Amino acid sequence: MKARVKWVEERTFVGESASGQKLVLGTAFGPEGKTPGPSPMELVLIGTGGCSAYDVVHILEKGREAVEDCVVELDADRAEADPKVFTRIHMHFVVKGRALSHDKVKRAIELSIEKYCSASAMMAKTAVITHDFEVIETAK
Repeated sequence: MKARVKWVEERTFVGESASGQKLVLGTAFGPEGKTPGPSPMELVLIGTGGCSAYDVVHILEKGREAVEDCVVELDADRAEADPKVFTRIHMHFVVKGRALSHDKVKRAIELSIEKYCSASAMMAKTAVITHDFEVIETAK
């Protein structure tokens, strides 16, 4: 895997994936607190949620569950001293679909966090990762 990050100005950077996808990232600066995009650590947290959400949807689809939506809400704490690693991450999954099995959703989330999600595995080296979920039935 390859990626590239280029400094643009002040605290603004553009990241580019090997597939050509670009995103602006940076941190607040200046008197007005301008933020050009998510900070690198926000991207790490978002990436962790995205990795797990991808797994959950994939596992449910393979199990022929009628999943229609999956949202992961993340809440995290970081160490006070440098390096300010994540020390706690809570993932709240909201999974919507038709006649979803509560047990299959629970198992998909557990498999993601405990076995398949590379980002969760890395984050678990410094952070306590917890999760919960809700299943929302959609109209048929």
